Amino acid sequence: MQTQASYNVPDYIPKNLIFDFDIYHDPRVTSDVHNTYETLHRDAPDVFYTPRNGGHWMIMRYDLITEVVRDPEHFSAKEMSIPRVPNPVPMIPLNLDPPVSIPYRQALMPYFAPKTVAAMEGKVREWAIKIIDKVVAKGECDFVQDVSALFPVSIFMELMGLPLERLYELRALADEFFEARSQESINTCAAKIYGLLGEQLELKKTAPKQDLISYLISVDVSGRKLSTDEILNMCFVIFLGGMDTVTNVAAFSFREFAKDAALQKRIAGDLSLVPKFVDESLRCFGVVNTPRIVAKDIDKFGAPFRVGDMVLNCLPMAGRDERKNADPNKFDIDRKNPEILIFSTGPHLCIGSLLARLELRVLTEEWLKRIPSFTLKPNVEYAVRLGTVMGIMNLPLQWDK
Repeated sequence: MQTQASYNVPDYIPKNLIFDFDIYHDPRVTSDVHNTYETLHRDAPDVFYTPRNGGHWMIMRYDLITEVVRDPEHFSAKEMSIPRVPNPVPMIPLNLDPPVSIPYRQALMPYFAPKTVAAMEGKVREWAIKIIDKVVAKGECDFVQDVSALFPVSIFMELMGLPLERLYELRALADEFFEARSQESINTCAAKIYGLLGEQLELKKTAPKQDLISYLISVDVSGRKLSTDEILNMCFVIFLGGMDTVTNVAAFSFREFAKDAALQKRIAGDLSLVPKFVDESLRCFGVVNTPRIVAKDIDKFGAPFRVGDMVLNCLPMAGRDERKNADPNKFDIDRKNPEILIFSTGPHLCIGSLLARLELRVLTEEWLKRIPSFTLKPNVEYAVRLGTVMGIMNLPLQWDK
């Protein structure tokens, strides 16, 4: 690892708040991502500045993150790339702060409201059954590649009205985008996604259907229709949000689940426990770290945040904060009132959180109906992705046919 002296650190950063940590490649974080990442609660300040990746702040604690994401006056969402890139890909409403973001969120809400999401359960269950049934008889699968990576993208494509034959293409684009680091690679991948979404948008302008893209073409926002660019930017955000969160939360949690035969037996025998399993999975295995850019100077938590500083709010580590959840590294479905921040809070609370919970619940229920007992394949090296959205790339499981 390079030393702190190899990097330029702004003069206003106190030396006691500098902690050398690379969110993309830090050697302290192993394939056991969450347990090894959590050691920062012990080894690093609650708020620290790392000189890596252009230099940025990191916030590790539940209560402190909550304050930051609820304060768009000082911590804006207008830029969310670490390191910063020129001309970042615009994402509506994610990159907008209130009050500008509010009309766009209101426009999307009918598709993600409780009643609408509840009505989707039948279709979500159909997809879960279809995908799981393809692997049951084999006695083994790569849970990521064969199940959790396909499940949310299938639901997303149906929601958006996209052609299902392009499923694998879209899944590959999602992986490519989240693995991109340079301005060139980000822009190249984003252009592919925008191109695909743009093709579908033009088709739906002439032949609208009962899907989200057609709805966005017709909806009124603040007394006007959305522009083509606005619709594409909104679809881009939904594309990214719908692809990766469920895929990786499910995969990380099922890796843990596969180690615990007693828990499998207990939940398979009482599927009413699945929502508790989902809650604990979201607490233990969140995957989204949400960046902000300092829009106005502020001294907070003993740290000097200055205009232009990037700040990474480590939402997965909020669930592992022992000040909010006792014995935080223990996966415990009997935990009373787990404190979960993975969907953020305040003006940027994830609009798709109810759908994500539904997908995780239904996937777990249908899996256990068909495969009530399963284990990890032995001697496997797990490939993981770190960064602002963390992921696990492989999870070989096995069970008795």
